[in-house]
Amino acid sequence: MPNQTKALTQINDVLFKLKKANFNCSTVEKKQYNYETTAVKNNQKIKVQVYFGKKGVKTVLQGNNLSAEYQEIQSIVNGNILMDFKVDNQLQKNYDEYIGTDETGKGDYFGPLVVAAMFVNKDIQEELLELDVRDSKELTDYKIDGIAKKIKKKFPKNFSVIVIEPEKYNKLYEKFKNVNHLLNWAHSKVVENVFKLNPTSTIITDQFSKKDLELASEKEFEEVNFIKLPRGEQYIGVAAASILARHEMNNWFNHQQQQGFNVLKGASNQVTDAALNIYERFGSDEFKNLVKLHFKTTLKILQ
Repeated sequence: MPNQTKALTQINDVLFKLKKANFNCSTVEKKQYNYETTAVKNNQKIKVQVYFGKKGVKTVLQGNNLSAEYQEIQSIVNGNILMDFKVDNQLQKNYDEYIGTDETGKGDYFGPLVVAAMFVNKDIQEELLELDVRDSKELTDYKIDGIAKKIKKKFPKNFSVIVIEPEKYNKLYEKFKNVNHLLNWAHSKVVENVFKLNPTSTIITDQFSKKDLELASEKEFEEVNFIKLPRGEQYIGVAAASILARHEMNNWFNHQQQQGFNVLKGASNQVTDAALNIYERFGSDEFKNLVKLHFKTTLKILQ
């Protein structure tokens, strides 16, 4: 049976079970790569998408994964889903209002460290779902850039992004002597920026260390609940921050490539080869403005 036919059969089976469980469901729509329907119960809206491709069929849910309705649909699908928002069993609570933060670039030899924060309330969370916001690792760069532009246009006073370009990053690393200390400073800064216009009682940060954010001890934040957790993108505000950060990272790489530099993401052997080529062609000054010097890759190149 072709995968497209399997996907259609699967979503129709799910649709039948959802209706039996008293979900109000839209008509199944066929998209370019998937079939989808939207299920609604108790004002919770969850999109069910069944993708088909060469590698097989997979089902994806989009919605508030901390809600009872999402968990019910997950059970109905019998676990055959790729979760967009991973649930942390220690944190089943959802928050109507909070600031979420995330970063990108920490593991990339080329490029900046980018940290972003996004304020959300209940209405904004619903609007972000409509924009297809989810864990950025599940999205293509093209999709990330499109969603980020919509977020920035729709919520101009709700976010802050700090792009620490390699030249500044290297100076800050010399000062902090530790990536986590540098991250702490940057996360604290974006939270402070957003908090000025959107004071809230909860800050959720994708965990990069066990240490509290620097500003947690400041008087202004005495009554704020700071939450750190792995896979923080389970919260849509953190997922939105992740998308905003990745968008700025994409912009940097695109700009450098337009300038003629063959910069690559990650820290693979291919990245090392590209960095060595840049060092030999353009010299140490240009090289230092493109990479994070404390990586072991630098030693390989200089040797």
